[in-house]
Amino acid sequence: MAGEGSYFFEPLTESFGRRLKVEKFYYQGKTKYQFVQCFYNKFLGKVLFLDKKIQSAQIDEYIYHESLVHPALITHPSPRGVLVIGGGEGATIREVLRHNTVEKVIMVDIDRELVELCQKYLPEWSEGAFSNSKTDLIFEDARQFIEKTKERFDIIISDLTEPIKQGPSVYLFTEEFFSKNFDALKEGGLFVLQAGSADPSYNQFFCSLVKTLEKVFPIVRPYWTFVLSFSMPWGFVLASKTKEPLDMDEKKIAQRMHQRAVKKLKYYHPGFHQSYFALPLYLVESLKQGKVLTDKKPFIWKL
Repeated sequence: MAGEGSYFFEPLTESFGRRLKVEKFYYQGKTKYQFVQCFYNKFLGKVLFLDKKIQSAQIDEYIYHESLVHPALITHPSPRGVLVIGGGEGATIREVLRHNTVEKVIMVDIDRELVELCQKYLPEWSEGAFSNSKTDLIFEDARQFIEKTKERFDIIISDLTEPIKQGPSVYLFTEEFFSKNFDALKEGGLFVLQAGSADPSYNQFFCSLVKTLEKVFPIVRPYWTFVLSFSMPWGFVLASKTKEPLDMDEKKIAQRMHQRAVKKLKYYHPGFHQSYFALPLYLVESLKQGKVLTDKKPFIWKL
């Protein structure tokens, strides 16, 4: 990146990309695990890139984070213990803490430097969530944490970067890892993860995550929404031991949100919940092509 006034080019595919003007430059450097870039663009606001892939933008980070968190927490009748894997910006735990039933949220992130950079340059994302008395921040490899923890959670949220070659997330999207998450959930627990792009050409990761989770969980519900700053529709997958997110009607959701004092949302609302799970035909068809991801054959994002 050349600096303020220059243009940052982001390749979205091999043949398609976009330019973002750098109005104000905050940070560029490499942590132990990933390459970090943070700057201000007049349209998107503050933006965070990891390994040259956009992770979050001020204009619409709430769309991504509300979509990731609230469908799962609302489906659970009384979520008290929540585990967040990744989530370096702190916005995921911010949304979790909106539910007053939550007594404890553990966030496990391997990259302490990244979390500290986000606290310094992107405090608007966490809104004080890191210093909340209910938050327990642990810097550790998520797989090691899951394999050794004795705690059992109501909700596990995976907010990880895509699995790029030699990146920290490759083995956090496999059947073996999902099985460990299943074991770490209480009876009636739910697991949700961000699942990458859900556009017509690059949905293989999304579809393979659905197929893989179906090997582990009895209830698996893929869903999606459009994220402006990503310039594409984005996928999520909710997997459950016993709870069915499609059973949640508008009245029940409104009641739970009122009881839990969930306020100040900008995207998710009782009338929107069901619409997340209505997939377009191209995705319904593509789901049939998904492959089971394993430690021996993980997904490696090529772009």
